[in-house]
Amino acid sequence: MEAIFEATIQVLLSDGYAGLTTTRVAARAGVSVGTMYQYFPHKQALLYAVLEDYLEDVVLAMDDASRRFHGAKLADMADGLSRAYIEAKMRRMPGSRALYVVAAELETSRLIDDIVERCEAIIAGLLASAHDAVFVDVGTTTVALRTMLTGTVRAVLETDASPEAIAMLRAELPVMCRAYLLATARAV
Repeated sequence: MEAIFEATIQVLLSDGYAGLTTTRVAARAGVSVGTMYQYFPHKQALLYAVLEDYLEDVVLAMDDASRRFHGAKLADMADGLSRAYIEAKMRRMPGSRALYVVAAELETSRLIDDIVERCEAIIAGLLASAHDAVFVDVGTTTVALRTMLTGTVRAVLETDASPEAIAMLRAELPVMCRAYLLATARAV
């Protein structure tokens, strides 16, 4: 599967969404077309699986950060969570950029809703564990923080994924998240 998913990203990057075929992916992955069709009956099923795998990696990175920073200071949580999110997105560059196109082309609302729900549960649990702050409305804070993470990273990756832009993102997103959380929390 890993070889098929990697080949899918490579074909997406070289041929674009319209140029991707299961035949091209099979050739790039070194598997037969029959093997491809055994797992993925059509192009959309393959792309959906690749996107799902990618998003699952992001959720796992956030969950790992949540465990590492559970009960920490709020500023450390903000830094750790934002850095984990960025690094999860960067691990599969430049494929991350290509997958934004895939997500827009496929019917992914259920998948995205599930990922958002899981990420928000992770963030809410982490914020609730802060030993130096409480939130009047942790739900609203969670949604705003998740939106800040996803929107900012997406904006950079879709417009300018240059090394300079990525370096700026790595430096500034933790600052943004930390400032927001500290501004909305009450000290205990």
